[in-house]
Amino acid sequence: MPVSLAEKIEILAILSQDADQAIRNKASSTLAAWDAAELQQVFLNPDTPVFLLDFAARHLIAGRAELALSLLGNVALPAELRKSVQSCVAADAVAQAPPPTGSFEEAVAPSSPQRETLLQKINAMSVAEKINAALMGSQEERSVLIHDSNKIVARAVVQSPKLTDQEIESIAMMKNVSEEVLRLVATNRKFIRSYAVVRNLVNNPRAPADVTLTFVNRLNDRDIKELSRNKNVAEVLRDAAFRIVKKKEEAKRH
Repeated sequence: MPVSLAEKIEILAILSQDADQAIRNKASSTLAAWDAAELQQVFLNPDTPVFLLDFAARHLIAGRAELALSLLGNVALPAELRKSVQSCVAADAVAQAPPPTGSFEEAVAPSSPQRETLLQKINAMSVAEKINAALMGSQEERSVLIHDSNKIVARAVVQSPKLTDQEIESIAMMKNVSEEVLRLVATNRKFIRSYAVVRNLVNNPRAPADVTLTFVNRLNDRDIKELSRNKNVAEVLRDAAFRIVKKKEEAKRH
């Protein structure tokens, strides 16, 4: 009988605690090397057994913020376990936090009294509170936190289960977010099903060209022509688009 992804991960978690050391080692090493995107899919699912969520929190999230953020994005994560994961992520985030540069405030400069109040509220938050707001807060909070200088906070926004399609499209075209945030969007299978997200990423000079280059063939004729003339993007993208346009024009002539 076929075994689901969640069941595979659960079986490996159980085997990693087997009495036989060889079995434990093999199961643990298999889990450590498992595709992160598939693990995130399991940990975000509210139907995932609490046993597996607890196992992940204890054994899998150390040094892997993307997995920890997936757990925090699971609405069914028990409160005590959530606090434990938050503490782990916050400690990691504090350790990785760069010195303030002022760019965050410039990127989200308030345009109204309400915006200023929101910024004041967020600036007063601890790292753990920012991460929780990024995952479970409002759209307005996410629009500010996506620019946070702490990369774990910004990454938490992209991991939020409440993120809308329109927000993803908007993030994909932002030129004032970190390259890592755009890479997370570009490597998320769910997000790149959207043509608008793909188009926005390809035309965003901030997006990593090594990832977006694979998207060029997905563009329609009009967007490929525009990309071939876009001097703001990486030359490798512009050249790839130009070659496609030229090939199609030659095919029409023959």
